[in-house]
Amino acid sequence: MKVVYPAKLIQEDKGEYSVLFPDLKGCATCGDNLEHALSMAQEALGLYIVALEENNHPTPTASSLDAINAEQGEYIVPIMVEVNDYRHNKTVNKTITLPAWLNDAGEKARVNFSGILQDALKQRLGY
Repeated sequence: MKVVYPAKLIQEDKGEYSVLFPDLKGCATCGDNLEHALSMAQEALGLYIVALEENNHPTPTASSLDAINAEQGEYIVPIMVEVNDYRHNKTVNKTITLPAWLNDAGEKARVNFSGILQDALKQRLGY
């Protein structure tokens, strides 16, 4: 699931940048330079959205870029992130049922059953 939120990018002294998300209370980060700040902004956004979901809090609607007011020295930029990249990756065991002939053929071909099931589920669910 991809999300895009507007962020305020503020250049600080010595080329450092602060990043604030007006729609996401308390979501902020910074970076040593522009590239680092934008990378940190993606991480902050991804982790923030996952934390909201894990705690059953609603995800705020993102404002349009032109709805955010910028002060002198501030820039409004869109930050896009693939939220699934920040979800916890703990694994669970599943028991599945296959026809014996299909299981035998898969084992003979050294198929990674878990990998195939994961790929199929991601495709089916649109991830």
